[in-house]
Amino acid sequence: MAKRFENRVARVFVVTLALGMTFVTAKAQSFAVNGDKTIKTVELRSEINNFLAKELAAHLDAINSLDPPPASILNVPTTGEFSWGTFMRSLAAYAEITGNKELAGRDIAKWVGKIGLIEARGGSKAFSQLYAALALRHFGKDLKTNALWQSLSADEQTAWRSLLNPERFYDPKTNHVIDLPENYLGVAARIASIDFELGISHDRVFLDKLLDRAAIQFTTGHLYADDSPPTGRYDRYSNEYARYIWEAAEMVGRKDILEKLRPSLTAQMHVWWDVVSEDGYGYNWGRSQGVVSYLDTPEIVGFLLAHAEFRPTSLANLAALYYEAWNYLLHDYREDIHLLSIFAFGRGNYAYITREREWQQTTGFFGKLANNHSVVMNTLEKEGLSSFPSVPTLPAVARFEFFRQTDRPAGVWLVRQGALHFALPITTGPKPGAADYLPAPHGLTGFAAPVEVSYPAMVPFVELEDGRIVAPTDGADLIEPSPDGQSLRVRWNKWAIIGGKPGQWVDTGLTSEVVWRIKDGTLTKEETLTAKQPVIIRRWQLAVPSSYANVQTQANSGRRVDEFSSEAGSLQVQLTDASYAVRTSITASGNSAIGKGVHGAIPLHLIFEARDLSLKPGQPFTYRLSLTVINGSH
Repeated sequence: MAKRFENRVARVFVVTLALGMTFVTAKAQSFAVNGDKTIKTVELRSEINNFLAKELAAHLDAINSLDPPPASILNVPTTGEFSWGTFMRSLAAYAEITGNKELAGRDIAKWVGKIGLIEARGGSKAFSQLYAALALRHFGKDLKTNALWQSLSADEQTAWRSLLNPERFYDPKTNHVIDLPENYLGVAARIASIDFELGISHDRVFLDKLLDRAAIQFTTGHLYADDSPPTGRYDRYSNEYARYIWEAAEMVGRKDILEKLRPSLTAQMHVWWDVVSEDGYGYNWGRSQGVVSYLDTPEIVGFLLAHAEFRPTSLANLAALYYEAWNYLLHDYREDIHLLSIFAFGRGNYAYITREREWQQTTGFFGKLANNHSVVMNTLEKEGLSSFPSVPTLPAVARFEFFRQTDRPAGVWLVRQGALHFALPITTGPKPGAADYLPAPHGLTGFAAPVEVSYPAMVPFVELEDGRIVAPTDGADLIEPSPDGQSLRVRWNKWAIIGGKPGQWVDTGLTSEVVWRIKDGTLTKEETLTAKQPVIIRRWQLAVPSSYANVQTQANSGRRVDEFSSEAGSLQVQLTDASYAVRTSITASGNSAIGKGVHGAIPLHLIFEARDLSLKPGQPFTYRLSLTVINGSH
């Protein structure tokens, strides 16, 4: 019944647009930054410390006993992966930055010790183990005087030692992490380095072998880490991975690894600086976006303030980004229920962020903030920055950065030109056609890719005569950026199969050549689809999903223009010069999977579709897609 109703709404909606009327589907979600505000360092230190004290106390006070551990806290489950480890790290970081030994009438060190036993006995691994190692370190590097360690009995110390053993998810025999992405080697390296520093482990051979393996992509000349070798998956994890390896190597004096890492971190921090938005939102493609991309900013700024050689911009700009990310997260946080709005209407999350991890994501916010707050505030004071503008000054950008230059190159086109601000990645995702990884202008005002859905978001899906659906994505065969960064030419001879495996490309007999251009405030995509032998295409489909809730269709010189809008601005979309008949329609997504985005709902989708095409050599299928942002803001 619901499905029939949604379909009926979509049909009526198209008719309404033909009359030139506007249809409102939902209230637009927006978050505005305040460019006139000046932030005082000393006040920001107090503001965040007070927030952490109040909210961590609320969470801790909700726990009556850890024997047994409660299945829920504040009406949300505690059973999700990394949950207890994340919470204990947050408490320990708070204790270190404030010097407070008690919170909510509890001895913090003792409670963190008991929470660690939950993770130890539950067989927890990976980030739970890293957070346990960090929590222990927050109470001091000397175990003889470490309040947490000294609160444990001999048997409990043994349990903690088992929790701090990276072999729970790293196999030293194969030198690989077990059924996890490549970046988890960085997690294992950090655990092993902390173990060695604190004296939990004395096995230097094991440590160095793990560090060498974890750093191998960087020490063999790569600036960026493929998170799923050799498929070519590049996203925010490359930056996190490099930072983790640096911190692990730095802790145990591996200067040889640090030297090899320097070019990578320099390049990666410049990419982050060129992609970050003025509200503190970092990487805008790939998995782990949304709240995570805001949480990245305190961690990255904390790292940069502790390692000045990698700063891509001024201290004031970094401080402003730190503030803006905090400001967004504060507004996203619901003090009435003490949780981030992870599952608000229209919010999309990757499958691993389940309802069982809602508490973990919120306490992760506390931990990442607490872990970096003192570093940031102390550096600002040390370097004489007593106040700074609330909003960073972001420079104009137009350049392409290669992640790799092989027979299947990958990279990202970085653009910040007037109202046009986006990152267009050419990379592989966790599954072919995943909208978050498609070569589309992620971050462009008004455009939004559905989360973790194989969907033709500004990249066509082509259904062949044999029923296979293919798409020009997962790297490319040729990438040619213009010297001035104003255009990008990309070619695909081999295509990804929707429903297939990442990194498995097929020759369909079709070649897609795309030229993206920036001109006069408009972004255009010109695609030419050619066949080297006759090819039947059952269906060609391309969508422009919009985060804006209003749309109006007009005719401009006889050509259709769809303008999506909200209070934040508008996005005009026009498809012209199609060499075959293309049908245009608009769909209201409702609460379906394609309606969920990293920033909130994606209520409307402009759909272009052609059927039963017969392509022959010398008779290409061509079109031009134009996108113009009006009064857009970031």
